[in-house]
Amino acid sequence: MTSHLRIGVIGIDHNHVYGMVNGLLAVGAELIGWATSDDTPAQVRKIFAESYGNAPEKPAQALLDDESVSLIICSGINSERADTAISAMLHGKDALVDKPGCTTLPQLVRIKETVRKTGRRWTVCFSERLAIESVTVADRLIAEGRIGKVVHTTGLGPHRRNSHLRPDWFWDRERTGGILNDICAHQFDQFLHFTASTEARVVSAHVGNVANADRPGFQDFGEVLLEGNGGRGYARVDWLTPDGLPTWGDGRITILGTEGYLEMRKYIDIGGEPGEDHVFVVDGKGVERFHAKGAGTPFFANLAHDVEARSETAMTQAHAFLATELSLQAQIIAEKDINQ
Repeated sequence: MTSHLRIGVIGIDHNHVYGMVNGLLAVGAELIGWATSDDTPAQVRKIFAESYGNAPEKPAQALLDDESVSLIICSGINSERADTAISAMLHGKDALVDKPGCTTLPQLVRIKETVRKTGRRWTVCFSERLAIESVTVADRLIAEGRIGKVVHTTGLGPHRRNSHLRPDWFWDRERTGGILNDICAHQFDQFLHFTASTEARVVSAHVGNVANADRPGFQDFGEVLLEGNGGRGYARVDWLTPDGLPTWGDGRITILGTEGYLEMRKYIDIGGEPGEDHVFVVDGKGVERFHAKGAGTPFFANLAHDVEARSETAMTQAHAFLATELSLQAQIIAEKDINQ
């Protein structure tokens, strides 16, 4: 499917912006221009400008006022994404934001009210599901009934810290939203998706600083237990990936069903075969490995269609809201416990 969607970017502070822009360009969207905050380093601006030489840097207001632009992409500093998305919707545009979509419950309340008032859509790009080909294969296998009814997910989201590459805001709890709100956002999204839960709650949550005593406000470890109307789940995230791993993190998810289980080793199969996107299924017949490379990721084509057709094939608005609310609630619960 080829899209005629015209898009603008406001906020380029996290490199997830490249995946979002490239995903939409690949399905035929046109990048009209981009803007970012005064705090964005010159080198970040330079790399982005060189990557999309045909798209000029413009004032953010010019992109908001351009009636030909239907979708604004935002990968700015975490705490600033809500305001950008709200401005986009108030100017008659849909918003695609990097995770986390916001960093406080009051921000989420404002986003929900803006969606209700404007009829525009707020979508969060949970890239660890939406841009991963092994997920495409896992979705197919689950739909085929290979593992029966899904009852539990275990999501692991380890990340390499790369301290020397991080901007100042990376270490600021108020600007990132905390580890469960930030990188664990992916695990909340996957839990809801794979268990098909439309209602869920945080059973327990924990955050800590176990290896970065020189940065006392930084959270480098987090875990959470979840209960939904479609199943239960556990998630663990951290900034503890050692330098010896040849990728940024050994991200995995295990999905337990009533007749088997499935595991995705998304970025590396340590001690196994090379490459990415490994899927394993264990059922009554045995163990089977699937190589998911080439399976594709339908999210961006579906999103472009949704913007133009006003449909919800890429992500429902309710899902984006619930995944985000769970991450915010988990962060609050975890920090309440450590502050008591």
